[in-house]
Amino acid sequence: MANSRRTIAASIAAAAALALVATGCSASGDSGKTTLSITTFGTMGVDANYEKYMEENPDIIIEATNLEGGGAARDDAYAKIAAGTGLSDIVAIEEGWLGSIQEVAGSFVDLRDYGIEDQADTWLDWKYEQGTDADGRVIGAGLDIGPQGICYRGDLFAAAGLPSERTEVAEYLGGDDATWERFYEVGQEYLAASGKAFWHSPRFFWNSFVNQQDEGYYKADGETLNIEGNNVLKEHFVGLVEAEMSGLGAKLPGWDVGPEAKEDKFATYMCPSWMLGIVQGYYDAGTTDSGWDFADVLPGGAANWGGAFLGVADSSQHKEEAAKLALWLAAPAQQAASFELAGPYPSTIEGQELVNDTTNEFFNSAPVGEIFAARSEGVVAQVKGPEDSNIQDNVFGPILDRVSQGEITDGETAWKEALTLLDQLVGS
Repeated sequence: MANSRRTIAASIAAAAALALVATGCSASGDSGKTTLSITTFGTMGVDANYEKYMEENPDIIIEATNLEGGGAARDDAYAKIAAGTGLSDIVAIEEGWLGSIQEVAGSFVDLRDYGIEDQADTWLDWKYEQGTDADGRVIGAGLDIGPQGICYRGDLFAAAGLPSERTEVAEYLGGDDATWERFYEVGQEYLAASGKAFWHSPRFFWNSFVNQQDEGYYKADGETLNIEGNNVLKEHFVGLVEAEMSGLGAKLPGWDVGPEAKEDKFATYMCPSWMLGIVQGYYDAGTTDSGWDFADVLPGGAANWGGAFLGVADSSQHKEEAAKLALWLAAPAQQAASFELAGPYPSTIEGQELVNDTTNEFFNSAPVGEIFAARSEGVVAQVKGPEDSNIQDNVFGPILDRVSQGEITDGETAWKEALTLLDQLVGS
């Protein structure tokens, strides 16, 4: 494997060359108020709490930037770290690139210096440990975790003669014994009855399978690649490509498929908790008749996909104030508010208890708090290596897109192409 420090340094340098670097992280204006900047991404729901904090702390102004997704946030952070300036006071860090950020952990303060140890038992043990680097420094306060279920169109299932009530759907897919093979079988039933695709893209289903394994793209040491020669990953990848080529996929990209969703071009969507906000965001605010529902089932068993942390930049001019805000945003009540707004499931024990009775009107009033509590049982996130998100986004993602577009038509070829791309981008 290529030296991980050299690889991450190269990634950061490349991103820096493409980015315009802002100067100045925060400031105190003539009003005497302190402005704290925060950069988040996607549909994290953290913004549900900004106004409350400023009301309770009138000397603070929160200046928020929300980037399109985790990849954009990763590139933004890498570029600014490489430049040595420009990071927001508070930076949201995605689980998939936490490993690479830990290679440059000195860019963030040790939250132990700001009292995080006093509330360490608030979080699930493994979530707190994820935010801790090899030297024991806590560089990230955990926000959410990503237990997964299946989002599906109940109206389209019913029209195809399939069960449509969420408990029946879960049972039909296999319940606690759900397998990927059964998922493909049901997909073929839907395709035969409707003439339409079962899913929009194979990308998300591949990511979910990888996350179900004890070891994903990396071995448990977080340094050794675990892809070439991994027959478990290869066999599933080949099978997924075959399922896609059989017509189960709508030949769409992974993201930004709102128009196609509203045109009924697919019927299922892989949904870690934070993905609920993505799907809902494809529709007009207040929509409750989209046909989407949410089932307590996942082919292959429980898995965690994603989850974010808040880090405080070492370059911040107001570290103490920024750390106070970051820890407050990561506290149980604020995690619960984020879940209510956008779906990211709390990583704190009390936060999970607070949302247990939550329902989601958009998803046919599904009891999402109860379902995610069930989906998170036994879940422990994988160790993510320094290039984990790069591999997901820029190796397997593009290959699966080429499969969807008909450029690659068999699984063996797709796997070989992925390994070639892996060697080019990451090394072996």
